[in-house]
Amino acid sequence: MTDSPPLVLLAMSDSTLVQVLTPDLRARLDAVGKVLDVRPVASFLDEPDVAAVLADVEVVVTGWGCPRISAEVLAAAPKLRAILHAAGSVKHIVDPSAFERGIQVSSAVAANAVPVAEYTVAAIVLGGKRAFRLSAEYRLNGKKPDSHGYAPMGNHRSTVGLLGASRIGRLVAERLKSFDFDVLISDPYLSAEEAAELGARLCDNDTLFASSDIVSLHAPLLPETAGLVDARLLGLMPDRSVLINTARGKIVDAAALEAECLSGRIDAVLDVTDPEPLPADSPLFSLPNVFVTPHVAGALGNEVARLGDVAVSELERLVSGQPLLHGIAAHELGRIA
Repeated sequence: MTDSPPLVLLAMSDSTLVQVLTPDLRARLDAVGKVLDVRPVASFLDEPDVAAVLADVEVVVTGWGCPRISAEVLAAAPKLRAILHAAGSVKHIVDPSAFERGIQVSSAVAANAVPVAEYTVAAIVLGGKRAFRLSAEYRLNGKKPDSHGYAPMGNHRSTVGLLGASRIGRLVAERLKSFDFDVLISDPYLSAEEAAELGARLCDNDTLFASSDIVSLHAPLLPETAGLVDARLLGLMPDRSVLINTARGKIVDAAALEAECLSGRIDAVLDVTDPEPLPADSPLFSLPNVFVTPHVAGALGNEVARLGDVAVSELERLVSGQPLLHGIAAHELGRIA
């Protein structure tokens, strides 16, 4: 970077901008960079005002609602040195040629993982108590349900299986150390030693699904994970066990999951579904053993400021000549969501 403040373009929707850059974060941003007054950035090359400044832009701070930074956009921005994403995955926003050109790319995915992990732990605790099913039956029948008929239930020495040692999966494992759970984890990139450090025991997928009272999904959606949780794996789950999905709906075979839930054999806590959103007539909405939320586990409301804090902190490091803390390398693209 040069000695003068870098020219910064904010590329995200207006509604995102308000949440991501709180007044104190905007003050920090203005202290280290010169923010170009170009709003809204609904596109790059197709908007004359945006296209006119691309040649001088050195840093783009992106977020939800950002248009794709294509090879053509990159060619129009020869001075671009960094793309700082104030959200999760950069995979569908940044053209791979950015990495080939040496442009630094960072993401606030670690910050977005925090509320997902918190949601998941809450779902595990409530799921272990079978609170969602009991609440629905209480509401539907107008009388206190017989909780004694829900064995196994409770959270003392129950087994929780984590499918995937992603950032979120690791945060969940760390947080579960304060409970009395036995934790299993399955991930092809994780060693037994690393699993032990997380307070878990490494196992294969079959063992995880067959042995867990609660299974929580934390794998990225990749070609090899689409439909990974199929009828066979779901069929291995013990009766009255709980499936939690805060990852991606397409990781689970939707028809197989619906069949299992319709049978009442397992419970499900679903923050993501396939399709998303679910059609209004989906039976999952009316089943007492299924709890569906509209993809709310990630950063919402005041949590979104965490994402802005990461992006601004990365810019501060960039300007001071320090390496980025949340940089994304080209070789990681094949393993991230």
